[in-house]
Amino acid sequence: MAQVIIGVDPHKRSATIEIINDREQGVGQGRFGTDRDGYKAMLAAGRKHTDRIWAVEGCSCIGRHVAQRLAADGETVLDVPAKLSARARVFATGQGRKTDPVDARSVAVVALRTTGLRQVVVDDTAVALRLLVDRRDQLGRTRTEVVSRLHHLLLELVPGGAKKFLSATQARALLNTVRPRDVVGRTRRWLASELIHELVVIDKKIKIANAELTELVGHHRQPSAGAHRHRPVRRRPAAGRHR
Repeated sequence: MAQVIIGVDPHKRSATIEIINDREQGVGQGRFGTDRDGYKAMLAAGRKHTDRIWAVEGCSCIGRHVAQRLAADGETVLDVPAKLSARARVFATGQGRKTDPVDARSVAVVALRTTGLRQVVVDDTAVALRLLVDRRDQLGRTRTEVVSRLHHLLLELVPGGAKKFLSATQARALLNTVRPRDVVGRTRRWLASELIHELVVIDKKIKIANAELTELVGHHRQPSAGAHRHRPVRRRPAAGRHR
């Protein structure tokens, strides 16, 4: 299979791709979300082509999140400056009007025609952040599932059930108001108590994950050692002017 260039027009919540061959003929396209599922679908679409290079616009700014994820997954990624893709778009359409598919194709064309584009390398901090974010998201989904099961049990135990947004403390206080005597009721209460315990554990893990994320982000933003700090320049009074 001939080599293809996968041009990516990235946005905060979505990414549009246009796939071209070495003759600049389109062989694929798509629009994907930048969440976990959307990214996986985009990666799968690209990996249908064995010999491929990804070209992402603005890998130092808006395209950074997509470029780093691709590079971390072992993909070859080129950084296409926005100025070059804008120029290619004007030459191709005769105007500077932007649309996501046209932008993505322009990015791919620039990567095909231009030599010396910077290849994106993996930023270890970015990879660590992605791992921590994935972990926190997984914990969030687990918490939602536990709360849903807890709601179902409390609805059977307490008239009216519980409110939608429920903390472990609120659930325990609510559970303490009921003392079922039948075996079914006692079993439901025991199961609800177990779920509350799970909720406490999950909340602690989420708190730890958030703290790890905050620490890593803060460390990443700190200036490196030896970096020069900006000092304000004091202006000298003009000649002949007295204070």
